[in-house]
Amino acid sequence: MPTITLPDHTQREYKEPLTIMQVAQDIGPGLKKATIAGYIDDELHDACEVIDHDVRLRIITNKDPEGIEIIRHSFAHLMGHAVKQLFPDAKMAIGPVIENGFYYDIDTKKPLTPEDVQAIEIRMNELIKKDYDVIREVVSHKKAMQTFIERDEPYKQELINEIPNSEIIKLYYHEEYTDMCRGPHVPNTQHLRHFKLTKLAGAYWRGNSSNVMLQRIYGTAWQDKKSMKEYLLRLEEAEKRDHRKLGKKQDLFHFQEEAPGMVFWHEKGWAIYKVIEKYISEKMNHHGYQEIHTPQVVDVSLWEQSGHWDKFRDDMFTTDSENRNYAIKPMNCPCHVQVFNQGLKSYKELPIRLAEFGSCHRNEASGTLHGLMRARNFTQDDAHIFCTED
Repeated sequence: MPTITLPDHTQREYKEPLTIMQVAQDIGPGLKKATIAGYIDDELHDACEVIDHDVRLRIITNKDPEGIEIIRHSFAHLMGHAVKQLFPDAKMAIGPVIENGFYYDIDTKKPLTPEDVQAIEIRMNELIKKDYDVIREVVSHKKAMQTFIERDEPYKQELINEIPNSEIIKLYYHEEYTDMCRGPHVPNTQHLRHFKLTKLAGAYWRGNSSNVMLQRIYGTAWQDKKSMKEYLLRLEEAEKRDHRKLGKKQDLFHFQEEAPGMVFWHEKGWAIYKVIEKYISEKMNHHGYQEIHTPQVVDVSLWEQSGHWDKFRDDMFTTDSENRNYAIKPMNCPCHVQVFNQGLKSYKELPIRLAEFGSCHRNEASGTLHGLMRARNFTQDDAHIFCTED
């Protein structure tokens, strides 16, 4: 006979085990309709979770932050449902929640188009109107693997292989569509109403440029129409103020394909840049930093000694000359150490503060580049303090 303690400290006793949804129904039909999930003793569960012992229970609706996150996660699964109906040969990778929305990475035979994204959104709306139940099943590793072998989903199979045997695996069924997730998810698509697919991008599987490039569809989702409308309006206003557009419009800087991720500063933009640099330089000098300047092209051996080569070699631009291998510096750290190492130092001279406006290059994946916010060449106003341990 489980005794359930609610947030207001009232208790309800039951003669047999029951689900979170059944508790909500017992409290009232309005709460049952609004229930998305629930906390059982501080652990978030699906509404179908069975309670068979004394617990503390807090029911989650779309008014809770957790409820909105569950809605967004469930929209990612709903998008997978729509994609598989429209593109049966598509292979589904991952579909997580992100700030204000969700995305799904998909492997398709041909690149998706904006028209395809529009068709997916239309199909999602059609599926929503069916108000179908989302069914959860806890399965063994063997059954999960067999399920996605039969569905020809190689990315899901790869993920299953990495799940420890001690962890449970949950499958979520959206009618004929099956996905895998830790959950929780909405119990019915009646909770999925207000969304918009926002953009299409490329993304390497697991963020590794040596892996296949996937199609990433982004979306936003909200608990009500008003919240979504306000968010989309903010996006529209932000688009008008996109620094890339303003840079070109005001003749400050531009980008072009011949130098992806590297900025061409115009006279007006460079003048602003120099003012900012001067301000930062004055601040650094005021706080006791010695401003230095180090080479951009350095022998690979230095990066091997520092440990950067093993960790960052794939993100470094390299070149060679006279039978020597060089790397264009992606950060300033090892070079600052070389400056410190010159000559004898006394502990009385410490701390020594070295700073640099270092021009760095990183071979960022093309799909991640975003104007001045994510570039391949950037100036790092970097600093290192050499001091005693105490």
